[in-house]
Amino acid sequence: MSKEVQVKDWGLINYQTAWEQQTILFKEVIDRKVRNRKLSQEEQLKQFHYYIFCEHPHVYTLGRSGSEDNLLLDQGGLAEKEAEYIKINRGGDITYHGPGQIVGYPILDMDEFFTDIARYIRFIEEMVIRTLGEYGLEGGRIAGLSGVWLDKDTPQARKICAVGVHLSRWTTMHGFAFNINTNLDYFKYIVPCGIADQDKDVTSLQKELGREVSLTEIKGKLLKHFKDLFEAELLF
Repeated sequence: MSKEVQVKDWGLINYQTAWEQQTILFKEVIDRKVRNRKLSQEEQLKQFHYYIFCEHPHVYTLGRSGSEDNLLLDQGGLAEKEAEYIKINRGGDITYHGPGQIVGYPILDMDEFFTDIARYIRFIEEMVIRTLGEYGLEGGRIAGLSGVWLDKDTPQARKICAVGVHLSRWTTMHGFAFNINTNLDYFKYIVPCGIADQDKDVTSLQKELGREVSLTEIKGKLLKHFKDLFEAELLF
């Protein structure tokens, strides 16, 4: 069993390009898994996993179960906001990615960790919840809704991190989008994650703390909690 996770930071990268690069790594992990099943234990290749950080230029992505009606901009409106719109293969509905938001893509062979997708999503959420706790904020979950929320049981409930994953052959891709210094105006042009409830809002760490926060600082905290939760060995 190998829990070595290679950490990569792609910086600001076009969504389509990142999706293509992510898919290459995803297929590499699956190919190693499939090949190893045909080999003796002594012949098997060591499995590797990846944890990718990046930011994207303004883009709206729609998951497999989402509705295009939740995008409130036409092509002219997208052009005016300098935003793209892309249909993708993760779960979930529509969400926004943009500068100042930390996007994380763990590409893990879950046969090396645990084969429980609900637990996997809880761990991704817990990684963010623990990070928020270091800033004095109490993150939580809302039953039936994905992601991490603040003031989850109140009329002021607001989402600070979206989670949407894709799984094939017990290998993960896509992941989470954590609003740090994000321009929240862009969420006004969608029904975020398909949730039309007026009591559910979107927020960022900058808005909650009243100051900008270092993305590098947040990434370090996320990795620390990821390592603890998944009992992983991180390689840089």
